[in-house]
Amino acid sequence: MSSFGSPGSGTYTGKPTPPERGSFPLDHDGECKHVMTRYLSCIKKVKGLNDEECRNLAKSYLACRMDRNLMARDDFKNLGFAEESDAKPPTSSSQGGKPRKQATANAKESIEWGTNIVGGVRPGFTGEHLGLPVFPTVREAMEVLKPDATGIYVAAHQATAAIKEAIEAEVPLIVAVAEHIPLHDMIRVGFSEYLMIETLGSELTTTYLDTCYDKDTKFLKACRSQFTRYHLRGFQPLPCFSPGRVGIVARSGTLSYETASSTLRSGLGQSMCIGVGGDILPGTSIRDGLQVLAEDENTEAIALVGEIGGEAEIEAADWIKNYRAITEKPKPIAALIGGIEAVPGRIMGHAGAFALPGEPSAQDKIQAFRAASCAIVNHPSRFGPVLKSMLAGSTLSRHDATSASSGTGSQCRGIHTATRRPNTNTANNYRQQTRSIYLPQSTAFDLLRQYGLPVADNSTSAPNDGHLLVVTLNRLTRSPCVIASPPANGSLRKLKRFDYDYEVGAEDLDLNAIASQLGLDNRDDGVTPSLRTIITCLITLFAEKEAYLLETQLLVSRKAAPEIAIASARFGFDDAAYRSAKRQADIQTLRDTSIEDAAEVEAEKDGIVYIKLPNGRGEEEIANIGTLVNGAGLAMNTVDALADVGGRAANFLDTGGKATSETVKKSFGIILRDPRVKCIFVNIFGGLTLGDMIARGVIIAFRDLDMTVPVVVRIRGSNEKEGRRIIAESGLPLFAFDDFDEAAEKAIELANATV
Repeated sequence: MSSFGSPGSGTYTGKPTPPERGSFPLDHDGECKHVMTRYLSCIKKVKGLNDEECRNLAKSYLACRMDRNLMARDDFKNLGFAEESDAKPPTSSSQGGKPRKQATANAKESIEWGTNIVGGVRPGFTGEHLGLPVFPTVREAMEVLKPDATGIYVAAHQATAAIKEAIEAEVPLIVAVAEHIPLHDMIRVGFSEYLMIETLGSELTTTYLDTCYDKDTKFLKACRSQFTRYHLRGFQPLPCFSPGRVGIVARSGTLSYETASSTLRSGLGQSMCIGVGGDILPGTSIRDGLQVLAEDENTEAIALVGEIGGEAEIEAADWIKNYRAITEKPKPIAALIGGIEAVPGRIMGHAGAFALPGEPSAQDKIQAFRAASCAIVNHPSRFGPVLKSMLAGSTLSRHDATSASSGTGSQCRGIHTATRRPNTNTANNYRQQTRSIYLPQSTAFDLLRQYGLPVADNSTSAPNDGHLLVVTLNRLTRSPCVIASPPANGSLRKLKRFDYDYEVGAEDLDLNAIASQLGLDNRDDGVTPSLRTIITCLITLFAEKEAYLLETQLLVSRKAAPEIAIASARFGFDDAAYRSAKRQADIQTLRDTSIEDAAEVEAEKDGIVYIKLPNGRGEEEIANIGTLVNGAGLAMNTVDALADVGGRAANFLDTGGKATSETVKKSFGIILRDPRVKCIFVNIFGGLTLGDMIARGVIIAFRDLDMTVPVVVRIRGSNEKEGRRIIAESGLPLFAFDDFDEAAEKAIELANATV
């Protein structure tokens, strides 16, 4: 399904009223239509258009999109949608597969909110659904309907084929969600999590930041497609959204909802919410979102939500510095980084929430934003008050944000502090990297032997003694890469990345440059040929077995015929390849769950991400608060924010976006396996799941498990007041709050009272 809308005209006066279908004209203003047509020709690499002309067209195209007065009332007018191929023909009463039902549900909501959906696609079927035409192929739909965009709702293993079909049909804009799609499928097709942007009000300008197909390179390349529209209905819980002044760009869905809710409570509202997503290879960067919000005339202030993993936040901070330097009146920007208390090397819910070799820590990102004069908040509920103060003229500048973190004595709610932060040495973080398919060294060595690579499994060298050679992903360039470093100098390594073309492999690399970086060049003893073999085989293994991390330490043997041997190996593989596409079954069987935490393995079976967290450094820093949260970003931030007010979480737990009574019950059971837990803190943002349903689920789970441990429940979002009322009147040791500080304070009090 695709969902696009178009704006009305005049001044916004309240909540938008969905227009009648067909009420918008079908043509653009002549000037902008010409610009758009020529610009799309640039994207498609039509002959006769040079780079300079395309750059100028891009600027004109941007101007057309940003100036509503130049646009007709129906800008991007046509919308088509595609669904999975193996579901039943679409009828209003059909109960086929989940993607089909989701596409239908979102199509209905989009139509109700004014989006001009023009039709759909289902292989082997021609007819109607929801009163709209359905075609058997995207090409036929494109020829008849001429949609400006398509949104794809299919099972994860079908996404690549659906996207390629849309590319071949030359649909101008393709929107897909990357969750559960195998990582190497995303690399092959060149896409990742395309944006679903929520706009508010009929007069707001919206931007789709997508990826456009380049016929010459056969890869998708980043581009920007801007247009005005009435309203795009995404997955956001609408009650927390209202037209206003703050633009949001976020890697976390739940944190973006919390941020929107905070701006609403502060009387600011939102101009636009851009969800970048927490995938390993997002198709849109935070910097892209910032640029859109900086140029948007309806956006007066910006809230940015980042997290551990990747370098997008560092790139964004650099962009902000330049923006402030060249802009007379820059917009105030506040930022939050999730995952400060994350266990180094663990994936914290989101597929991309972990640090690869050479990537910055969460603290590095915070310091980068401070250096860019951003206000740093420690919880999304702070965004509204902080940005309101900044808009009113208060100076929450770099100095203020930094001074608030100078130590425990200056700890200030609302701004990040440096209290009890863990050691975040980037050079060592990645060494503990784990994922659901992680191979211990002995198993990794066996795999290397299958590829004919020399292994020094009796090596007694220290972890940093060897030459570091890694095959992984460069998230900044969205490319596979080789990372090389000579032996460490103390605790520091000199890392350098070498990107290569996924389709070409090792032939695309300068192996002499890699040898030089490793400190293995200028040798005539056979080392270079050995290195060439190792690099080539690792790159082959990376692609054939769908790895995301192949980390090795190399040692030069002292035999009569010197050669390089692999002295240590830590390998991580993409579990989505097996779970979604049933590929790599042999790798799946290599996983040894007996060496993993039993509670974590049990939680995984129910789609719950549970990670046990360590105690603090002192005897008084016992991790005694269990946490239960819906959404990875919110779960990371809950652990961080508890630490800021003196608490310590015993675990990270993301329910996987679900908050049903059964999910809550299973989560409680897993949390209570940890004898350290003296109180459970439930922090849930009710979106599609209503607050009253969440409250009833907590009560049912509490009674069914015959629990005695007190539970603090913070419910925000849809029906939050009713949810808190139900908790308060339950007669059980359950404590309901809406304010995070009050809830955290109560959880800490209860946990410490039972010590």
